[in-house]
Amino acid sequence: MYQLVAEFRRLRIEAADAGMSTAEYAVGLFAAVGFAGLLYKVLTSSAVQTALSGLITKSLK
Repeated sequence: MYQLVAEFRRLRIEAADAGMSTAEYAVGLFAAVGFAGLLYKVLTSSAVQTALSGLITKSLK
């Protein structure tokens, strides 16, 4: 019986640190949103659009 209780306590302690907390999820979410915003700004810039249009035009000819 003692071994079972000791094993349960060990598993409970290990499970307490498994996964991310709410604050870690929030930081990860903000980082992902920031990266998505930056990527959007880069891809919608005139220089990148011109380069992509040239590349597509050149590949279709």
